[in-house]
Amino acid sequence: MCQLFNCLCIHIITNKTTSSLLTALMAKFGLSPFLVLLMLLSGGAVRGQDRSGREMVPAMFIFGDSLIDNGNNNNLPSFAKANYFPYGIDFNGGPTGRFSNGYTIVDEIAELLGLPLIPAYSEASGNQMLHGVNYASAAAGILDVTGRNFVGRIPFDQQLRNFENTLNQISGNIGAVNMAAALAQCIFFVGMGSNDYLNNYLMPNYPTRNQYNGQQYADLLVQTYNQQLTRLYNLGARKFVIAGLGLMGCIPSILAQSMSGSCSEEVNLLVQPFNENVKNMLSNFNSNLPGARFIFADTARMFQEILLNARSYGHYSHDKSLAITPSKLTYNDAHKSNNNLKHKQEEDAEEKEEDANADEEDAKEEEEEEQDAEEEDTEEEEEDTDAEK
Repeated sequence: MCQLFNCLCIHIITNKTTSSLLTALMAKFGLSPFLVLLMLLSGGAVRGQDRSGREMVPAMFIFGDSLIDNGNNNNLPSFAKANYFPYGIDFNGGPTGRFSNGYTIVDEIAELLGLPLIPAYSEASGNQMLHGVNYASAAAGILDVTGRNFVGRIPFDQQLRNFENTLNQISGNIGAVNMAAALAQCIFFVGMGSNDYLNNYLMPNYPTRNQYNGQQYADLLVQTYNQQLTRLYNLGARKFVIAGLGLMGCIPSILAQSMSGSCSEEVNLLVQPFNENVKNMLSNFNSNLPGARFIFADTARMFQEILLNARSYGHYSHDKSLAITPSKLTYNDAHKSNNNLKHKQEEDAEEKEEDANADEEDAKEEEEEEQDAEEEDTEEEEEDTDAEK
């Protein structure tokens, strides 16, 4: 995963001075854009801890979907789970609920910031929450209805309510004033929106595609997103990393639908208005929300670089989700929980087939028993006839 940071393209929504600083730091020190991003947000050293040995930021709070879920769906009645092998094959201790062979991108960010692995909300308690909490949930979306085909999931609105619960617990220990000061120094990582396309707009059992064209749907999503991020700001968040949508037309589940095996330009173009709307929204936030620092992580550019130069980043396949050596793959999870649902559907189909086969065998056995009974009756009748003679 660390190799991804070398090509992570960050679009910073801020003034020309900061953009010039980004370019200067990258050129002078050979830093990746992502490390410079962390410096700009934290005001600290490049990696880990500052000179006094403290973490660069006090905590990180994470909101999102399966790309950064670390176990919140494990105990939900959901098809969107990853707490079994081969997930976690490179993670110490095995599967945790991460949709990855090992660390997720937010795990790497935590390590870069000198923080421990951020606990899942479903498991966090007491002092564990002082370094942050991960609220992300596989199949979750900006819209509450998104991902309902997977049954259990935690939409962004519910993730925000869970964050409020965390604040109530923390403030009881450190006080409201101290908490407000600490929150202003924390990193808030938000990566939402992909399921609103993959498990809503592009799903045949959802009405949204008939109700909105691409631009209208992007407007709806970002209008809702605006309200949610404003709510997070009002709760005390100040330093934000907002991940854009990647090249979703190139993920395995979409490639599998292509006869040629090539990316879907239609899907890639569909999500572009969302990214553009988000950039405009963040620019507006930076201008109008006092003390706010919003940075847009251009995931699409990052993955475009990886797909075009896969081997230079140690990847030998970008269109497969699992292999003997998953570290050589761009996608370790075939994106999201579509595989889980597919596995469940396949299991159900197998069970139905087994039941049908069992019923067929039972019917044959009954038929054979009936035939045997008829033969016995015939034999008895013949014996009776012979006896009468």
